[in-house]
Amino acid sequence: VHLVQSGGGLVQPGGSLRLSCEASETIPKTYMVAWWRQAEGQKRELVAIITSEGIITYKGSVEGRFTISKDDLKNSVNLQMDSLKEEDTAVYYCKIGRAGTSGYWGQGTQVTVSS
Repeated sequence: VHLVQSGGGLVQPGGSLRLSCEASETIPKTYMVAWWRQAEGQKRELVAIITSEGIITYKGSVEGRFTISKDDLKNSVNLQMDSLKEEDTAVYYCKIGRAGTSGYWGQGTQVTVSS
């Protein structure tokens, strides 16, 4: 499975961005879909996930500001990011796959929140 990300860029604090991740084929219902991020000099961290059971979980610091969604018709996973803060600055990656496996990763996209 090949994943292609789009969206991202530079935004001022309080602004919004939308990330998309399109898969080259139908995403199996047994797969989880997720967004991760990695800030400079930091470890990669999980931002949001939809499990194969449809359970949605967010990293605490983005709860209420970010929304993950899955579009089965477009074979895509999206991340709507509102009320962005400077600490949200990072390279964002989408990931799909079976839980506990290495899965498939997108190429990464830079999100910079700065005034």
